[in-house]
Amino acid sequence: MIQAMATTEAGQDPGPRPGRIVMYVFNDATLDSRVRREAATLAAAGHTVTLLATAIDPEASAIERERVDGFEIIRVPTPRGWRQPWSLRRRSVGRLTKAIRRRPLDLADLPGATGSLLLALSLSAARGLYLGGSRATGRAAGEAAWPPSNLAWLLTWRYAILGWARAAAAAAPAADVHHGHDLTGLPAALQAARRDGAPAVYDSHEIFVDSGSNASRPGWARRLLRRMERRWSGRTAALVTVNQAYARVLTARLKPRRTVIVHNCPPRWDPAGPQSDRLRVAAGVPAGAPLILYHGAFSLNRGLEQLAAAILEPGLEAAHLVYLGYGGQRALVEELVADPRTAGRVHLVDAVPPEELLEMVSGADVDAIPLQPSTLNHWLCTPNKLFESLTAGVPVIVSDFPVMRGIVLDDSGGPLGGVCDPAQPASIAGAIRAILELAPDDRAALRERCLAAARERWNWETESRGLLQLYADLLA
Repeated sequence: MIQAMATTEAGQDPGPRPGRIVMYVFNDATLDSRVRREAATLAAAGHTVTLLATAIDPEASAIERERVDGFEIIRVPTPRGWRQPWSLRRRSVGRLTKAIRRRPLDLADLPGATGSLLLALSLSAARGLYLGGSRATGRAAGEAAWPPSNLAWLLTWRYAILGWARAAAAAAPAADVHHGHDLTGLPAALQAARRDGAPAVYDSHEIFVDSGSNASRPGWARRLLRRMERRWSGRTAALVTVNQAYARVLTARLKPRRTVIVHNCPPRWDPAGPQSDRLRVAAGVPAGAPLILYHGAFSLNRGLEQLAAAILEPGLEAAHLVYLGYGGQRALVEELVADPRTAGRVHLVDAVPPEELLEMVSGADVDAIPLQPSTLNHWLCTPNKLFESLTAGVPVIVSDFPVMRGIVLDDSGGPLGGVCDPAQPASIAGAIRAILELAPDDRAALRERCLAAARERWNWETESRGLLQLYADLLA
């Protein structure tokens, strides 16, 4: 670890020398604005930053490198063959045969080869029993999918996430600090940190155990995740998370040595000229028609269906809704776009790179964030899109959850939008209408309040100070 301090001729201590920092994230880092923003900020501060990510192409087999924004991205493929580990039987037999035939007898490899074969045989037997039982009970083909969802989840952790962690740690250069993003990136950071005798940082973008599909896993799976998170985070020097509410929950659960809060705010942005029409043109929305935006991930419990139903409510007959984003629920969005009831007023636009996002968002009249109250993670969240909308000068409609409500309604300069019951399309529509029906001068003032809130408080220049201070302390 770099500990030497530079000293000026006057004897003043200017702080620690720049350090070597390696980050790890279990995605391809193309659209992860928080991760890229943190890496670029640390690089701009003089540190040498490397980001380990997964391959863009799932079938890739070679490591790829890219240099962006002053740091390097190394994309490490996920180990091939993990999706069907029971198919390892043939390779396990070959490995065992080689260990037996080798002279002198390879006793070191014999236990591993035998264990691998037993695992493959066990999984093959389980697959046969499961599918046979499904056919005997007359279950539909889709219900008899193999592997079952919870087994698939376990296999994903064992072969994809932890397998990638080993490969990423091996590919990572030596560093003074290793920084794991979310629980899926943390094991790679810990392995490399142990190799280098360096500290690790856990950057939790979510309340991981209570986010997404993790929140609906059976009790044994959630207990397993909690144990892993407690054990792994206990080996880190600091916890970084995205708001005070998350920090309170995670601090109580994990007892970190230090907690740093870094909200997911974009840098200050000064729109060049009048409101951009790029989004309107890309979606094919007529000039003058009210434009309601949903941007971000297409995922479960994001209010995709409720928002589409809202524009069928009275008073929004002329409004158009644009989904700008990506994700596993894209097919659902395509169905909403094709719904004849909306008469072509729902549109889908592919996600754009982070550096182009604010210009696209700025073309909306309202940005809707109707997250559903499905998890503790949603209830306490402050999503990226909230701050992106404010930075772009677009009023927001958010779910009436405590943290988002406090930002949108309790701003010292006045409201920055409205709140709604996200489960009720009529409530979403009413909050949208309240903004669209404002007098022109009042709508202009609302947009200016959003811009001012982002310039004065909700911006990366303010939020990044905590991150930079954390690294100054770790490297000192």
